[in-house]
Amino acid sequence: QVRLVESGGGSVQSGGSLRLSCAASGYPVRTGSMAWFRQAPEKEREGVASIDRDGTTNYTASVKSRFTISKDNDAKTLYLQMNSLNPEDSAMYYCAASWWKEPPLQEGYYNYWGQGTQVTVSS
Repeated sequence: QVRLVESGGGSVQSGGSLRLSCAASGYPVRTGSMAWFRQAPEKEREGVASIDRDGTTNYTASVKSRFTISKDNDAKTLYLQMNSLNPEDSAMYYCAASWWKEPPLQEGYYNYWGQGTQVTVSS
């Protein structure tokens, strides 16, 4: 049984930083493709960043140069370092895992989801 548990969310002021973590069990982090998505109130869920089995990363345009996705294969944990946060980054952030080799950063390509961790950025 695959289980993804996010942590690290919270409230910060604009310009601040947060580091999200996603602990995975029952899923091969070393050989799998994982991602972070987010969903703000009354908005659709959007892909934020992904990392595939080879370590290749992909980011949505609005977070490039500010966010960094990484994973620790031994710890079976996915991370999202978020810097220079602004109020538009406020959302529930979800960890996701895929069985696809190089999935597009789209919701439908991810098979497993965590419960989410809330990020709130105040101006």
